[in-house]
Amino acid sequence: MNTDILKQNRKSWNTVADHFNGVDALPGYGPFAQSEDELRLFDSIEGKNVLDIGCGSGHSLLYMSKQGAKDLWGVDLSDSQIDRAQEILSGLDAQLYCAAMEEDIGLPEQYFDIVYSIYAIGWTVDLDRTLELIYFYLRPSGTFIFSWDHPLYVHLKSEDGLVSLNGSYQDEDSVHYANFKGEDAPMTIPKRKFSTYLNALVKAGFNIEQVVEPDVPHDLKDLEPEVSDRYYSLYKAQKFPTSFIIKARK
Repeated sequence: MNTDILKQNRKSWNTVADHFNGVDALPGYGPFAQSEDELRLFDSIEGKNVLDIGCGSGHSLLYMSKQGAKDLWGVDLSDSQIDRAQEILSGLDAQLYCAAMEEDIGLPEQYFDIVYSIYAIGWTVDLDRTLELIYFYLRPSGTFIFSWDHPLYVHLKSEDGLVSLNGSYQDEDSVHYANFKGEDAPMTIPKRKFSTYLNALVKAGFNIEQVVEPDVPHDLKDLEPEVSDRYYSLYKAQKFPTSFIIKARK
């Protein structure tokens, strides 16, 4: 496990936390992607024990509470994100921990009915270890659902509206941003192929139930967007999914 990257990313997440207040949270699954309202990937949430990996500002846990979840737990690398989550979840009995998802911090074994991660799992510097821990946390037949950037999306370059492949998909190294979100916040994000996520789930013992490459939301489906070269844009998302979502079971 690369602790240097974790230390760097934790410090930088504390700097950029305000940029992500309520962003990429349930019922959403990612930028310009269909939401849980359309996809209906979760089974009944009522009365369930849930764990949010990369809980961020706590908005996904708030959603889970409104759906009737009984016990709310969350883990996030950033102290600032945990502080914000405590504010958002004020009045609710939520167990929140500032820790790396790769670390065993003593969360209960076979306790959770649902573990999920919305646009966070790809930050892990040790995918195998993270999935092993999630498998350990889940009860038998428990569900794990996560979303992340589509592994090919990082290679899609838009220039004057022409979308082309940039770089090598075969290269599973990392992407480094010197100034993430325009802040003095260096970030390093691992690059992985789609098959790497699938094989790591199988290795950890999961049964993969559903793989989704979501379309744009229904209300955006028939819009004619302006040409955009932004990293995330409706123009690009109508041509290629920004995200992928996997539902797996222990």
